[in-house]
Amino acid sequence: MPPAEPSPGTLPEVTAARRRVGYLGPEGTFSEEALLASAAPDAVEPIALASIYDTVAALRDDLVDWAIVPIENSLDGSVSVTLDLLADASTGVEIVGEWLLRVRHSLIAAHPVGLREIKTVLSHPQVPGQCERFLRDELSHATILAASSTAEAIRTVAARRRHDEAALGTALAAQIYGAVVLREGVEDRDDNQTRFVWLARAGQAGEQPPLRAAGGGRWKTSLMFWGAGADHAGWLVRCLDEFARRDINLTKIESRPRRERLGSYMFFADLSGRASEAPVSQAIAGLAAQCGEVRVLGSYRCAAPVTAGPR
Repeated sequence: MPPAEPSPGTLPEVTAARRRVGYLGPEGTFSEEALLASAAPDAVEPIALASIYDTVAALRDDLVDWAIVPIENSLDGSVSVTLDLLADASTGVEIVGEWLLRVRHSLIAAHPVGLREIKTVLSHPQVPGQCERFLRDELSHATILAASSTAEAIRTVAARRRHDEAALGTALAAQIYGAVVLREGVEDRDDNQTRFVWLARAGQAGEQPPLRAAGGGRWKTSLMFWGAGADHAGWLVRCLDEFARRDINLTKIESRPRRERLGSYMFFADLSGRASEAPVSQAIAGLAAQCGEVRVLGSYRCAAPVTAGPR
């Protein structure tokens, strides 16, 4: 007798040799592509989840062993929902690895149609900003609507089979869901890349995820901080000076609202080095003296650079 199919909403059983890794689904998303590209062959069982929040929640609730989520795009900037989840202490996860994925978007429809026929374009909210020039020059007459993922947008368009509807996403998803690629490479730049991070439950970081390049790359540390002193002149300079005078390079810094009152911000920073190294740990301790809260989001190996492929 064949094994029973899992009921809707449940996670499938897998063999002990393959570990569950959650990603933003459904099948055919860039998140799945990043997972399969970054994981050692046959080491993981991809588990598709409905949203980035659901992906992180599945990890927090011990339904998956690791998770991979997008955190930053080279054209459209940071993925705010990922940053907010990392900043929330109750989320209980930390970054243990990263991967850079070369991202190429296609315009996809259920039927071969002319661009003038398209009235609506569906995609993940992060994508239109990466294809702004194409949308402005050739689809300015169309309305852009948000979907939970690029693959979900394509699956929806393929299922509804409307002649006036298209989606932005992967050619792989078009193949999976029986849709038609109208135009490939509609992103604004050839070097469009998305940075993905591997997440583990807090305290699980001693067990390394099965990354292809687990032993290579320099160390990087991500952290979040905020403080009441932000209302006073020079506070941020004093915070950053903790790293500058120890010759620690900050590779990224940005602010996000703390969702309290207007003008209340938290800051995210990436820096060279590992949190356990003396200069970095001393800088973090000095930062903590200036701040209301400092949280190390993870120390992990830097991803290998990605070169632009052919258009």
